[in-house]
Formats: sequence, structure tokens, C-alpha cells
Amino acid sequence: MLLPRLDRPLPKGAEMPKLPSFTKLRQVSIAGLAVLLGAFVFYTSFNGPFESLVQRSLFVMTIVALAVLMNPLFEGSRWRPLGMAIDAAIVAMVTVSGVYIIGNYETIMTDLPWATTRDMVMGFGTLICVLELARRTSNWVFPLIVLSAVGYAFFGYLIPGQFGHRGFDAGYLTEIIFLSDRGLWGMLVNVASTTLAAFVLFGAILLHTGAGETFFDLSARLGGARPGGAAKIATFASGFFGAINGSTVANVATTGNFTIPLMKRLKYPPAYAGAVEAIASTGGQLAPPIMGTAAFVMAELVGVNYWSIALAGVVPALLFYLGIYATVHVIARRQSFRAVSAEDLPDWRGAMSFTRLAPIAAALGGLGFGVINGNSVELTACYGMIAMLVAVLVARIAAGEDPRAVFGIILRALEAGGKGVVIVGILLVGAQVFVAMINLTGFGVAVTSAVLAIGQGQIWLIAGLMAVVCLIAGMGLPTSAAYVMVAAVFAPALIQQGIDPLVVHMFVLYYAALSVITPPVCLGVFVAATIAQAPWMKVAMETLRLGATAYALPMLFLAYPGMLGGGGAEDIARAVLSGAVFALGVAHLLGGARLPWGGLSRLLWAVPVVLALMPPWWATLTAALVFGGLVVLSRQATGAHQARSSQAA
Repeated sequence: MLLPRLDRPLPKGAEMPKLPSFTKLRQVSIAGLAVLLGAFVFYTSFNGPFESLVQRSLFVMTIVALAVLMNPLFEGSRWRPLGMAIDAAIVAMVTVSGVYIIGNYETIMTDLPWATTRDMVMGFGTLICVLELARRTSNWVFPLIVLSAVGYAFFGYLIPGQFGHRGFDAGYLTEIIFLSDRGLWGMLVNVASTTLAAFVLFGAILLHTGAGETFFDLSARLGGARPGGAAKIATFASGFFGAINGSTVANVATTGNFTIPLMKRLKYPPAYAGAVEAIASTGGQLAPPIMGTAAFVMAELVGVNYWSIALAGVVPALLFYLGIYATVHVIARRQSFRAVSAEDLPDWRGAMSFTRLAPIAAALGGLGFGVINGNSVELTACYGMIAMLVAVLVARIAAGEDPRAVFGIILRALEAGGKGVVIVGILLVGAQVFVAMINLTGFGVAVTSAVLAIGQGQIWLIAGLMAVVCLIAGMGLPTSAAYVMVAAVFAPALIQQGIDPLVVHMFVLYYAALSVITPPVCLGVFVAATIAQAPWMKVAMETLRLGATAYALPMLFLAYPGMLGGGGAEDIARAVLSGAVFALGVAHLLGGARLPWGGLSRLLWAVPVVLALMPPWWATLTAALVFGGLVVLSRQATGAHQARSSQAA
């Protein structure tokens, strides 16, 4: 489809169309509030947060106002006047509630006040407002789950058996949801307003200083010249971008608009092109430092340092992408997918120039300084931001550019960072209420008892049940919200079997993240299929094949805790070697790597896969040797096949 010419002259006497004044005002307000939120995050990261309820109330008031402006109700319809009235009521309700909490935070934290009728109206009114905005920014699934948890707290006393409870009245629930730091202003909101917001802003500044273009150019140079080069570019680029933005759907929509058309132009099947982008973008949610914004939440829930979570996620993320890359490579060799031509690849000198690399190097240096200095996560991110801005200022001056352009970068980055915090912030406010209700009613304990009764102490059976439930429960939800909900209900079942909480929470996070590409509700696949113009079910099936390693990885966490840094050096080495052989073996098996003895002989790739799952060292070493031998035979078979094809041609 041809793009419209934006430079076409207007007909004689015609004027440029103008935006309605209220639309202009809304856009200016969005930009101003987003910059204000970004500045708030930067200030509190550097100077430390305000008093807990003050910090969280200010944050919630700001993101609610932004969410209303960014997602107006009934926009473009004749019902818009009603929508404007509802939007104004939402902002007014949350603002009044927030101001009330700020004005009474000392009383709330020290005297534990009884809820009045006014408190009930503000508490449940604010909750409904937050859930309505969650519906606008994601879908109906999340608000319905939270409302179900609140309804269960009200009416659970009517349920017989272990899932019933004594019941709670509106006053007591208001005290939990509104007049405490366990509900609307709880721990997850604190995470969203501090560490998570700081890293979202860090990522926004990084991308606005040119890192996005650099990442894409590096991806093109690293993978483009190899067989199946376009698919490898998608793998690298989605990994780089996903590690910063932490959203599968956003990642597919961003990088997929470049990589999927490139793959189709090189004659890759549309469903395959969409699947590569979908699975590669999913891996970004599991890659440090942000890990789909769940790393910060996990640190609070598990009770460990954030950097421990980020470090634990490194090896699994590398194995995830090793599996994708190897599968893509095997399929490219078998299907003879072409590499990207040299003239279509960016120049190394441009990608590695001082102007392009200086902000990235400075960001890493700033983070390193904060870590070595023992600073908080937020202050460490702040050092990275400051270092980036100084570096881009120096680089632009050295390149002869106007230094005033840096201030434009700062404003655009603050605006993008502020907008980026809104969706995850709204969802975490609602998720905190869900967690509060689960803890209050004892529903998680009841579910844990039921799962343990079914599993009869069999860890692998319990883990299998949890994996299926996580995939189902997370469908239609962003990763951070899915992880919080599933972890609150199901994680205790495995923890009670003596498994390390970090291992269990990482297990839950992986399956919660994979739900976004698991049929039938697979949002990441839907977006990729739309861009690829392919049937979504075909894209989904291809995604499952490319992502087979990812679905098995969490089970390996239970077998090899060393994969997450547990145990000694020997445990870590064995876990890494076993994981690598497993990932590569599955890639060759499902990718259809040729062997000299015909089609059925490809099942031999299952031998190193099975051996890699066995705990003794001799099995791991044997798996590596068998895999190496099969690779040699596969290359010989592939070479012979290519020779026969050339002769036939």
C-alpha cells in the first residue's frame, strides 16, 4: 500500500486542517503531566521518596489523571460529552481521595482509624475508578479478576468447605483497601512509584539518546549476514528492545513493524515471520534488567535485593535466546532462507561511532558506579540517567551540534518515561488490592492445600499443575499483573515443598510471561499476525515450535537451581552446560536438522535432550558429546543435500 504524500500541495483556497481546541489542550496536558511525572520520578530517585503514603498518593493521582487524558472515554462518538463528565468525575474522585490520604497519613499509620461512610465512598469509588482505567489500558480480564477477589471477600462466607471464610463487612474492607498501606496505597504501588518508575524513565532516556537505532544496527550486523539473517535480526533486536521496555505487545508492535516486512520481503512464510517476532519479543520480558517490570515486584515479594533477581535472570534469558537463535538457524539452513544483502546492512562505523555509543557506555558506567557504591536501586538508575545526559551533551557538542537540542531530548524522554509508567502503575494499584484480598481471606492457603492434596507430595506433578494454571491465569494480562496474581495464589504450593522461593517465583514469572503467546488468548501473537497478515492460529503454532525451549526452561530451574545462581560453582557450571545442550538439542529436533539416515533418524536429537535432563555429571557430559557428534553428521548430511540440489538445478 502506498503511503500518502505528506508534501502534496493543498487545493487552491484550502487551509490546513486544525485540531479542535480541546484536543490540542488535551495533548498539551498529556505532555505536561507526563513531564511532571518524569520529573517527580527523577527527583525522588535522587533525593529519596517522600513519606510512604504521600509518595504513593501523589503517584496514583498523577497516573490516574494521565490515564484519563491518554484514554478518553467514548472518544470520537456522540457519547463523548458523557465520557468527558465521567472522566472528570474519575479525576476528581481520585484527587480528593489522594489529598485526604496525604492530609491524614499520620493518623492512618498510627491510630488505625475506623472507616466512616465517607471513607467507604472514597475507598470503593477510587477502586472502581482505577479498575475502569485498567480496563481502558488493557482489557476487561484484569478488572473482573480484581472485582471477583473483592466480591469473594464480601460473600465468601456463603461458600462451604475450605474455600469459605468468616466474611468481612464494608467498613473493615475499607480500612484494608483505603485506610492502610495494604490496599490502594500498598507495597506494589510503592514499587511502581520508585524502583520500577526509575528504570522505566532510565529506559526512555536511553532510547531517546539514540540507543534504539544503535541496538537495531548492531542487531543487523550481528545476525543479518548469516543464513536466515532477517529472523536473526528480529531475535537480537527484540531482545535488546525487550530488555528495556519489558512488554511483549509493545515490543512486537515496535520492532515487528521493521523485522516482519523484512522477513517477508526475503520470502520467509508470513506465519513464520510473525512467530519469530512474537517469541523473540516475549524473551524481552524475561531479560534483565527490567524483566517485564516484574523484577522489582519479585524483589519485594521474595524479600531479596533487586540485583540478586536481575543476576538470577541472566542465564535463563541467555538460554531462552540461544534456543530461539538455534531453531531459527536450523530452519534457515533446511529451508535455504537467504541472508540480508550487504548493501541493506548498516555500516559498522555508523553503529559504533562515539556519538552513538557514548550514552550507552555512560549509562552502564553510571549503573556500575551506583552498584559498587552500594546505593539504592532508584539512585543507581538516577546515576545512569545523569551519566547518559552528560555523555549525550558532550557527544553532541563534539559533533558540532547545538547543545540546546539536549534539553529537547530531556523533555521528550521525561514525557515518554511518564507515559510508560502509567499502564503498569494502574495495573499494579489494582493488583495490590487483589493481593490484599487474597491474603485477608486465606484463599491462597486454601488453593495451596488443594494443590498439595492433588499432587500428593510429587513435586513434578505439582509443578506441572502450576505451569498449566499459570498459563491459563495469565492469559490476557500484562506480565507484571499476571505474575503478581499467580504468585500470590500458587507460589506457596511449591515453596511448601522446600523449594527456594526465588526459584519458585522465577518459575511462576516465566509461565505468566509465556501466557501472552499461548493460545487461545495470545495477545503477542495477535499483534504479530496482524503485521504479518497471516492467520493467527498458524502464527501461534509456529511460535510454540520456536519457543519449545522456553516452555521447558522453568522446569529446569527445579532440576538445576544452579541455573539461577544457587549452589556452588560446580552446580552453576553443570546447570549452564545441561541447559545449553538441552536448548540446542530441542532446537535441532524441532527445527528438523538433517541426519544421514532419513527422516526418522531426526528423532536421535532427542537423545542428548533426555540425557541433559538427568542429574549425574556423566549424563551431562555424554549429552554434550552425543550432541557434538550429531552436529558433525548433520553438517555432512546438509552439505550432501545442498550438493544434490545444485546438481538437480
